Amino acid sequence: MAKRKEENFVSHVNAKRPRQEEVEDFDRDGDEFNGTSTLTAAEVGIIESIQLKNFMCHSMLGPFKFGSNVNFVVGNNGSGKSAVLTALIVGLGGKAVATNRGSSLKGFVKDGQNSADISITLRNRGDDAYRANVYGDSIIVQQHISMDGSRSYKLKSATGSMVSTKKEELIAILDHFNIQVDNPVSVLTQEMSKQFLQSKNEGDKYKFFMKATQLEQMKEDYSYIMETKERTKEQINQGEEVNEIEKQLNAIRDNIEIGEERAARLDRKMEEQQVRLNEAENKYKDIQDKLEKISQETNARAPECLALKADVTAKKRAYNEAEVLYNRSLNEYKALKKDDEQLCKRIEELKKSSDQSLEPERIERQKKISWLKEKVKALQDQESSVNQEIEQFQQAIEKDREEHSRIMREELDVKQTLTFNQKQLKELKDSKTDQLKRFGPNVPALLEAIDDADRRGLFTYKPVGPLGACIHLRDPELALAIECCLKGLLQAYCCHNHADERVLQALMQRFYPPETSRPQIIVSEFHSEIYDVRRRACHHPEFPTVLTALEIDNAVVANSLIDMKSIETVLLIKNNSVARAVMQSQKPPKNCREAFTADGDQVFPGRYYSSENRRPKFLSRDVDSEISHLENDIENKKAQILNLQQHLSALEKDIKRNEELLKRCQLHYKDLKLKIRKSISEIRELENIEEHQSVDIATLEDEAQENKSKMKLVEKNMEQQEEKMEILKSVKIEAENKYDAIKLKITQLSELADPLKNELDLADSEVDNQKRGKQHYEDKQKEHLDTLNKKKRELDMKEKELEEKMSQARQICPERIEVQKSASILDKEINRLRQKIQAEHASHGDREEIMRQYQEARETYLDLENKVRTLKRFIKLLEEIMTHRYRTYQQFRRCLTLRCKLYFDNLLSQRAYCGKMNFDHKNETLSISVQPGEGNKAAFNDMRALSGGERSFSTVCFILSLWSIAESPFRCLDEFDVYMDMVNRRIAMDMILKMADSQRFRQFILLTPQSMSSLPSSKLIRILRMSDPERGQTTLPFRPVTQEEEEDRS
Repeated sequence: MAKRKEENFVSHVNAKRPRQEEVEDFDRDGDEFNGTSTLTAAEVGIIESIQLKNFMCHSMLGPFKFGSNVNFVVGNNGSGKSAVLTALIVGLGGKAVATNRGSSLKGFVKDGQNSADISITLRNRGDDAYRANVYGDSIIVQQHISMDGSRSYKLKSATGSMVSTKKEELIAILDHFNIQVDNPVSVLTQEMSKQFLQSKNEGDKYKFFMKATQLEQMKEDYSYIMETKERTKEQINQGEEVNEIEKQLNAIRDNIEIGEERAARLDRKMEEQQVRLNEAENKYKDIQDKLEKISQETNARAPECLALKADVTAKKRAYNEAEVLYNRSLNEYKALKKDDEQLCKRIEELKKSSDQSLEPERIERQKKISWLKEKVKALQDQESSVNQEIEQFQQAIEKDREEHSRIMREELDVKQTLTFNQKQLKELKDSKTDQLKRFGPNVPALLEAIDDADRRGLFTYKPVGPLGACIHLRDPELALAIECCLKGLLQAYCCHNHADERVLQALMQRFYPPETSRPQIIVSEFHSEIYDVRRRACHHPEFPTVLTALEIDNAVVANSLIDMKSIETVLLIKNNSVARAVMQSQKPPKNCREAFTADGDQVFPGRYYSSENRRPKFLSRDVDSEISHLENDIENKKAQILNLQQHLSALEKDIKRNEELLKRCQLHYKDLKLKIRKSISEIRELENIEEHQSVDIATLEDEAQENKSKMKLVEKNMEQQEEKMEILKSVKIEAENKYDAIKLKITQLSELADPLKNELDLADSEVDNQKRGKQHYEDKQKEHLDTLNKKKRELDMKEKELEEKMSQARQICPERIEVQKSASILDKEINRLRQKIQAEHASHGDREEIMRQYQEARETYLDLENKVRTLKRFIKLLEEIMTHRYRTYQQFRRCLTLRCKLYFDNLLSQRAYCGKMNFDHKNETLSISVQPGEGNKAAFNDMRALSGGERSFSTVCFILSLWSIAESPFRCLDEFDVYMDMVNRRIAMDMILKMADSQRFRQFILLTPQSMSSLPSSKLIRILRMSDPERGQTTLPFRPVTQEEEEDRS
């Protein structure tokens, strides 16, 4: 409900307001309206922006933003002001009826369109933000409305990422921000104003007050609770008057089953059970064959995958070598071609030259050329050496980087193991003070809650669990094997029926958050004796089963483990090789479906699964030893992480040093290349200098011819290298494709194997269930046949006894006494008596079956009687609580009424008005009397006697008084000043602005067709003008309007 906020009511200021020059950004709080407010802007729940698409008669409206305090939406009729308000109600989950604009959501979709979209952005900042780590500073609510009237939600964070599509999440957000779009205090439409505020009916005004303060909702809730209580009492009274359980007992006593029909029914059930068992076994075998086939195919493809990978590497290397050779030939060809051009040019120049007087210069040039060639050779040797060093450094860096990546992965694995060990160590240390904490930190508190609920009679039978705490090992070395077999059942609980399960689920919700996993709950009828499993159990002279390896005092625990895991058929074999030999090398023992080793490995007749666990978590007796082991492991892991980090640091230093050396070598290599090119260029320049003496043109021509021959050879070699390179490239691509294909196939096989393993486990469990069902019916049939045979033996004994009695009678009276009835009449009477005997058997049935049904009915009766007692106590407590709550409700209603009167009188006094508000809660009426002018001299008049402007002003005072006593992050008011004159409009505006100034933590959205040219200058006021859409226009312009523009228009 609303919390009281301090309001500052100041006297009316008649001075003309300065015009606002420009509207500031809505997120910045500027100067105060009157310079006295110290409150800050709203941080949560206010409207930041709205955008509409194909909504009502608008193709596109927005997007546009609201300010954090006062917003005036100005526009002519039909410009879309009310559409924005309607979209606000609908977009935040309101019903179509609440808008008074239609009865169905499909009516809001624009004609000719298939759907409409609404997007609303809510502010989400500060300490009261809703899931700030998920949504950020804003929450975007998007709603899609279809033509059929259905709608869907998308809740996004400030960054635009999807968070939820559920309406429950939207309701949670609205509850957190205290947003009530159907509350007229939050959103007051024109229709709601006409219905309640402008109505002459005092009952309508009272309803408006109750709805605005949410007192109406509280009243309806209390009424619903009381009606539910009365219905519950009636049901309890009916149950006491007519004892249905006694009728059930009488019906059971009269019920019978004929032996032959029961035997036939058991035979049919046996046949059906056998069919289901065969189907389950066939399914299990099919899945096992598929899994085995996938495993064989995967193993068969592994060597091929490795070979293809090596082949791809070799093909890449060959292709790279061929590419290097081709590039060398290409460079050589280019050099020869350049030489050929220079030789041809030289020959032409020599032929034209006739000057032969430069012999000394030629000799000098030859000497310099020889010296430069020797220099080039030395530089090339250095280049080769530096190139080798570069390759060595690159290989070293690559090797160090691979080692660095490997160690990083290893460090991550070790850290994950360390975190798991530390968590397990904490649980073990906690379990030293309380053994139950080994099964979870919340288990002791949960068991206390179960004991308390059992004392209060909420359970038919107290649940049993966790099952791991109810069993004890005969051989501690088998702890890990049994844990791997039972897995999550060690933390499970057993309930007698589903009613007990629901109570236990409710208790678990208090200790296990929704995101965390809860212990399993097994629902099975409690029996006082352990199942007789001697026929279907596995018996081995050397190795125990899980059932025989455990000491279980509670029959419920033993029966649950038999039902869920068939522990009587699981062998425990400590040695791994012996387990393989027993289960796989020869025929498995009878009734044995799997075995577990001391290391936790699982052995089936056709497969073997290694365990990921190395030590038991729940069943180990030596907790100190386990703690010591874990502490040693943790220290070893920490030392291992330290060593790995040191190794990483050393590798990083090596990589950095080698990279620096590599950079130096590369710079040296480039320098050598530059010197070589410079020297070669100098040689060519010297060789190309015009020689006028002793130049043998024929020699140069021979050299040119020889150079051309070399060019042809190199060109031919290039073509061969290019062809070879293309061939190697195609071979390389083919090898890569083969490798990718086989790798993809192996990945697909692995993905196929995972669901098949789960299906195999389910099929295995189904086979066990069907076997148990078949065994159950076989036992029932045998028991029934034994009963029939016993009756037949009793009949033979009775016939022999009759013969003996007749012999004794003959000794007393040798002659048989004659009777009056004939033999046929006696036979008929005997037959009649036999039929009567059979009828008695048929009418009363088997005694043991009747006793069993009677016992079940009696237990049901006691359970219902216990529930009736609990309901009576609850109803008595509920009556006391409701009496107290209703008194509190009346007191709260009285406080709100007084506050509303106080604020109403205070607001009226600003215009020297006076008035009265009379609340009649019995008749549910509210009468308002207002007198303009001097309050002490004038008589109070009903609002109907006021002028239109005075009545509108009084209505504004009533709304503001409700705003003062009700909580909401924003207030929306549609055409609040439509019936006011200029004086009343200015006064009402002053009152709204002063309230907004004193409540900067709230947002005010006011819709009006009037001009807002005389507003005060403040950065907290934002004017949004909506222009009339032009013909053919699809997007309505929605922008802030400065007061300077407002003045020009007015």
